[in-house]
Amino acid sequence: IDIIPEVSITLADLGLALVVLIATWASFRNVPGLVEIVVLQRLPLDSGSRYALSTVMRYLIAIIGVLVAAATMGLAWSNVQWLAAALTFGLAFGLQEIFANFVSGLIILAERPVRMGDTVTVSNVTGTVTRIRMRATTITDWERKELIIPNKTFITSDVINWTLSDTTLRITIPVGVSYEADIDKVEKLLYKIAGKNKVVLEDPKPQVLFKSFGDSTLDYELRVYIPSIEHLVSIRHEMHTTIIKEFRKAGIEIAFPQRDLHVRSIEGLEAFMPKKSEKPEKQGPDEE
Repeated sequence: IDIIPEVSITLADLGLALVVLIATWASFRNVPGLVEIVVLQRLPLDSGSRYALSTVMRYLIAIIGVLVAAATMGLAWSNVQWLAAALTFGLAFGLQEIFANFVSGLIILAERPVRMGDTVTVSNVTGTVTRIRMRATTITDWERKELIIPNKTFITSDVINWTLSDTTLRITIPVGVSYEADIDKVEKLLYKIAGKNKVVLEDPKPQVLFKSFGDSTLDYELRVYIPSIEHLVSIRHEMHTTIIKEFRKAGIEIAFPQRDLHVRSIEGLEAFMPKKSEKPEKQGPDEE
């Protein structure tokens, strides 16, 4: 019994199938971008949603184009379904990682735990998602290096998305002052420093907390909120610079660790110690 029946294919069928494939390739490259410019940008969608819809549209165009080209040559689904099932079964075992990454890519586009432009941390690497493809996702870190991560990692591993539902970020700045410092003055000055910064948000309000009594310092924390992670490094730099300048003006010492050393035994060190001079014995009145 023949699983695949004989099909006669003419030169005209091959030419028509080639035309269909060329048209599919052209549509694959241009139609999603055209639809995004003409339609999607006019809808209330963010950039991540538009990118997901465009990518799914490319997949659909490719699948439909291949099916139409096959039908043009007389290769209907009923004729090749057994062969397709066998190939799929073999590929599922031989290329299971590729299939897993492809399915994970579809889940990412549908569920959107990670979107274009999001700032994420994966495998101790933090960067911005710049590309989502069928097999892998590209992340560009702060040093402009591109990290190619398989899509399966985003589904099965722990991923930190800094901008998924809320871009607001809290920065915690520890400050240690000496035990002689005026604690009321320290608290007021930290609030003043946070209020002067134009990027720091007023809601949520900044917080100054007296955390603990350290070995050599009174440990404070200044907590401020910024609108996005883009300001993280610059605001931390500005806050550190302003704190040390204002504290110096106010005469508040930013303390550093201090240790008292008590020597209990100097055995072995006697050779390096200066010897005490021997005092002459006092002479009696009758001695010369």
